[in-house]
Amino acid sequence: MLSNKVIDYCQNQGWWHEDVPAEYEEALRKLGIDLASDFAHFYLHADDGPTFYSRHQEIYQICWVMENTVYLEDMTVAQLTLGLPEAYIPLDSFEGEGGFFYNRQTGDVALVELGESIERFLSGESTPQWANFNNFLEWYFELEEEVTE
Repeated sequence: MLSNKVIDYCQNQGWWHEDVPAEYEEALRKLGIDLASDFAHFYLHADDGPTFYSRHQEIYQICWVMENTVYLEDMTVAQLTLGLPEAYIPLDSFEGEGGFFYNRQTGDVALVELGESIERFLSGESTPQWANFNNFLEWYFELEEEVTE
C-alpha cells in the first residue's frame, strides 16, 4: 500500500485524483499489473502528464504512456536488448545508459545501468535497490526520513 507520505506529496503537487479513468485500469491489466498493488494505486490516482520529474530524472506515468505511445513494443525491445526477465517493465526511457525497472511479479524496483551493473544484476550478484514500489517512490520524490546522529 502507498504510504501517506507519497499520497500527501502527490496531493500537495496537485497530482492526486480520486476518479480513476477506465482506460488506465485497462492499461494496467494489459501489463499484468495487480490493481490492488501500490504500483497500480499510484498510477491510477497520480497524474502530472506523461512523466514525473525528480532527482534530475523522469519516470513515466505508465498509464498515460500506455495510452499514447507504443510502450508495449518499447518494453519488449528493452527486455530483449538488455536481457531482462519478462517480469521487469521499464519506468523510463533508459536515457544515459541506465533506467528504472519494476518487477510485476515481486513488486521490487531495480536501477539497471549498462556494463558491469546489468551483468551483476542478471547474474544474481546484485539485487534490486528497492524492495517495493512505495520505497522507490519515497526515494524518487525525496520523501525519506532524514537520519540524524
